[in-house]
Amino acid sequence: MKQICIDLEKQCREFDDLVSGLDTKLWKSETPFYSWTIFDQVAHIAFFDHEALLAIEDQEQFTKRAWGVMDILLSGKSLRNHTNNLLGIEGPKELLVFWRDIRTRLLLKLSRMSSKDRVKWYGPEMSAISFTTARLMENWAHSQDVFDTLKKKRINNGWLYHIAYIGVSTFAWSFIIKKMAPPKIKVRVELVGPSGDLWNWGEPDAEEKVWGSAEEFCLVVTQRRNILDTNLQRQGKHTEKWLSIAQAFAGVSQEPPEQGSRIIDYEKT
Repeated sequence: MKQICIDLEKQCREFDDLVSGLDTKLWKSETPFYSWTIFDQVAHIAFFDHEALLAIEDQEQFTKRAWGVMDILLSGKSLRNHTNNLLGIEGPKELLVFWRDIRTRLLLKLSRMSSKDRVKWYGPEMSAISFTTARLMENWAHSQDVFDTLKKKRINNGWLYHIAYIGVSTFAWSFIIKKMAPPKIKVRVELVGPSGDLWNWGEPDAEEKVWGSAEEFCLVVTQRRNILDTNLQRQGKHTEKWLSIAQAFAGVSQEPPEQGSRIIDYEKT
């Protein structure tokens, strides 16, 4: 728990640093994620950090609010409008103050938990360590939308491993959420991390596998890139299908971006 909390805090700081110096006009810029603005992206993270803290401190109250969130998701109505209204925050400065306070309190609570403690969430309960990893993954994915909007190339770090791990472990889930029977196979995943580290899962002699950049793999499983817009190599029909529908997050079924829609011409820095 200590290491994942450290990594989550670093990821939050990266996102905070990215947006804290923006002027008000830029906060209104639309991102590639369903045309949400940068404000919407930060508000989304702040809202669910608040709900995460509530899930730890007051499970009954969390459950009551969770039903409303799930009803919105299942109805196809705007989750952004619903959660923004619940936050009741209109300006970027106020939002950052709120988010910094909430995430500080959340990280403190998480750091004091055992990795095996259980936390209620949207769906099955999660272990505290899986719960914390999921918060990191969501923060990373939504901050990627802002990096893309600002055309800034992010420099990834070792905590990308946690996101890759979720991506691998949600192989079956990616099919189940699409109401498909998950293939009864184990895929070999071989990735190169940001520092050149080799990360792998599955048996070396597996018939189906994917290999390449850890960053690109994480972008695919968080639905920030279409698999056809990456250099990821893959072998096997089930693996090809998986990467075309991969969804490393909970909630309802969502679709990856269309091919070519998230190719970003980053500014040189």
